[in-house]
Amino acid sequence: MNIDYKQILNRTELYSQDIFSFLRDMIAIPSESGDEEAIIQRIKKEMEKVGFDRTEIDPMGNLMGFIGNGKHVIAIDGHIDTVGLGDPSQWKHDPLTGYEDDELIFGRGASDQEGGIASVVYAGKIIKDLGLENDYTLVVTATIMEEDCDGLCWTNILKETNLRPEFVVITEPTSCRIYRGHRGRMEIKVSTIGVSAHGSAPERGDNAIYKMAPIILELEQLNERLKYHDFLGKGSLTISEIFSESPSRCAVADGCSISIDRRLTFGETVESALDEIYSLQAVKNANAKAELYKYDKYSYTNYHCQADTYFPTWLIEEDHPVTKAAVESYQKLFNDEPIVDKWTFSTNGVSIMGMHGIPCIGFGPGHEDQAHAPNERTWKSELIKAAAMYAAIPNIYIEKYADKMPSITDNSAITEE
Repeated sequence: MNIDYKQILNRTELYSQDIFSFLRDMIAIPSESGDEEAIIQRIKKEMEKVGFDRTEIDPMGNLMGFIGNGKHVIAIDGHIDTVGLGDPSQWKHDPLTGYEDDELIFGRGASDQEGGIASVVYAGKIIKDLGLENDYTLVVTATIMEEDCDGLCWTNILKETNLRPEFVVITEPTSCRIYRGHRGRMEIKVSTIGVSAHGSAPERGDNAIYKMAPIILELEQLNERLKYHDFLGKGSLTISEIFSESPSRCAVADGCSISIDRRLTFGETVESALDEIYSLQAVKNANAKAELYKYDKYSYTNYHCQADTYFPTWLIEEDHPVTKAAVESYQKLFNDEPIVDKWTFSTNGVSIMGMHGIPCIGFGPGHEDQAHAPNERTWKSELIKAAAMYAAIPNIYIEKYADKMPSITDNSAITEE
């Protein structure tokens, strides 16, 4: 198929105001994790308006919009839940109006990551308008509860539906760069147990907080010697929360726990990360316990969602067919070389690629540093650029790279030592 890339770019400009208006509509709908029903219905309505062939909502509540019925299944994913608004006084504009100027659109979810969904829905319209359907089925997934438990949505999509794409484009913000992986993560709880006594005679008890103190110091030191990878960088950990229990404020604490945000570089695993904690002398001295937190909530459809809070590292090679398809799409559209890099934070790729071996590539409007921040914003020029990429990638892949794909069971072909 001969593709006129100028026509794709012209169409993105033609529909730019529709993309901006659609994004502002989404921003105006509160959609924190677990409360996404209204925004899912709004996106479904827009998919139907622009001509998607069909839409489905899975048992968990994720929306899937389909274009075409070819044998090569390609998915483009964006989560549509957001974090909360934080301190309203830190916002210059109402975070739920989608305020815009000539360059920017402001509001919660603008970059993270409803902007990606706005772009890909209109990429679907461009594909239909220009007759770019080929031997592929494009599935656009608007996924839920990612902010609470990244990747769980895709674990359930793969469990509850017949969808098994050849690869997935993740529309999380990349500043319109191409991202091919990121570190994994774990949410770890470390606990110490003491013996309570009256606060007037602390020598009668065994203070669990004091037992935790040297553990905290040794964890800070552990962070400095964690494994390093040339592309993904160093593993890291930080203590994010601390809790204690006692019968009263006039008593020795008989329990203390901390939460650890552990980022895993390539080659680190859940077992190795826990072993490193258990090897600390202070942990041994205190007979402390280290364990993963459990995620256990219900989605807006009342679907029971459960998972360990372990989210694996993933990475595809620079010369992988999916990476090449994205790079070539960028070159042909913009007559320029893309920057190929990785995310700092975590995405649904932890499940799609990390757990299930389906290759992922990232390209999205918006910037990582806008995620979860007050005055979150995205750039109109990037929304337009992303829509063009999402319209172009499927055909580039079909025409040049589909027959070069490694088996997804061959991990050496889709990961990097």
